[in-house]
Formats: sequence, C-alpha cells, structure tokens
Amino acid sequence: MDREDVVMAATDNEEAAPELDDMKKRLKEMEDEAAALREMQAKVEKEMSSAQDPAAATSQASREEVDSRSVFIGNVDYSCTPEEVQQHFQSCGTINRITIRTDKYGQPKGYAYVEFFETEAVQEALLLNETELRGRQLKVTAKRTNIPGMKQFRPRRPNPYMGLPPRASHMPPYFYSPYGYGKVPRYRMPMRYSPYG
Repeated sequence: MDREDVVMAATDNEEAAPELDDMKKRLKEMEDEAAALREMQAKVEKEMSSAQDPAAATSQASREEVDSRSVFIGNVDYSCTPEEVQQHFQSCGTINRITIRTDKYGQPKGYAYVEFFETEAVQEALLLNETELRGRQLKVTAKRTNIPGMKQFRPRRPNPYMGLPPRASHMPPYFYSPYGYGKVPRYRMPMRYSPYG
C-alpha cells in the first residue's frame, strides 16, 4: 500500500508542476504589468503637477501683487456706499476697486477693501486710520494675503449640555433652588416611595 501511495504522490507532483509553473508565469506577468502601470501613473502625475504649478504660481503672485496695493477698512457704517468710501480715500491715490463685503442676504458685514493702482497709495491710506466716516472711527490696515489651506485652527469648546436627556438639552444641568439652598441637580432619580413620583 505504501508503494502505491508514493507512486500516486509522485504522479500528482508531476501533473501539478506544469500548472504551478504556469501560475508563476502569470503572476510574474501581472507584477510586471502593475509596475509598468505605476510608472505610467507617476509620469502622468508629474506632467499634471508641472502643468498646474505655473498657473497656480502666477495666480498666487498676481493675488499677492493686488493685495500689496489694497487696504482693509474695518468698522464701516452699514449704510455706507462705495461712493462715500471712494470720496474718503480719493486723496490717497487713484482707486481701482472698492469692495464692501455682504452676507448671504445682501446685508453689509461692516468692512471693506480698497484697491489702488499704485502701491504708494497704501501708505497714504494707512494715515487715514482712526479717521471718521459717517460718525464711525475707521480701522485701516494693509490687506494680508490668504494662503490656501492655512486656516487658523480653533478647538471646539466642550458642550455643557452633552449627556442630558433630549428634553433637557436646552436647560442647564443645575438650577438654583428658590428656597435659597444653592445649586440643586436638575434631574434626580425619583425615589421609590416619594410623594413626587
């Protein structure tokens, strides 16, 4: 019996050897194809990034150049018009554009930007800091350039109402007792034989 088992095992190995070689060949072909695809993808990504960088660099450079000719004006009266802002800053130099920022409903936010044709006009405009327009003292500073992706991180404050039942989420966790005994927990476990339930 042992001899037959050995002979059968040898024939199984001989039959499996070509299949195993074929599988190894296919695996090698697949690995070569995957390496070629990775190379092609890297090449395409390199071409795409080189094509996008000049446009992004020029737009960033032009944005910085425009911002160097602009000033931020804070504490602008809500009913102030661009013509009034232009009249206030026309002594500084030639104005290219005035932007009064508004919210999604079209209401002014209380600040504006003035873009000049010359960069020297910015220094003249900074001298108008703390001057009055429509009875409000203006805050004039040089406009800063925002860097994309560099948002200031502000951590979230903990919510003191977390963990309360849904009906109590609008109430503080403690209230002051009308009897003058200090803070009393808002929600207590009811006692079994309490007259209050």
